[in-house]
Amino acid sequence: MNADERRCPDSLTEQVIAAIFEVANTLGAGFLEKVYERALLRELTLRGIRATPQASFKVAYKGHAVGEYFADILVENVLVVELKCVERLTNEHTAQCLNYLKASNRTVCLLVNFQKSTVEWKRIVNGFEPPEE
Repeated sequence: MNADERRCPDSLTEQVIAAIFEVANTLGAGFLEKVYERALLRELTLRGIRATPQASFKVAYKGHAVGEYFADILVENVLVVELKCVERLTNEHTAQCLNYLKASNRTVCLLVNFQKSTVEWKRIVNGFEPPEE
């Protein structure tokens, strides 16, 4: 575990996933992404977890700002949460999360899909290389 991952302990990830499941179980599928975002922000607040909606991350190129990304939620200033309401998560969604992590200089992102009756999620770690088979 590197220093960035220590700032985002598994216990925080577990707490956020529990809040995600509470929102999914309470609301079910079929709402717009913004509804789930607001509900998750409320649930995190109820659990005493600090969360920032629409967290802004500047993209720099050779010392100059060239763009800006907005992640759905930033939890405790360490964990990026990206919400989706799509038929299935794709490689593009994973790439979007990796770009958020690079731009924000953070390590861990939860990618969450509320579209189906069972919530789908992925934990994405910047700099993680899967083992070779």
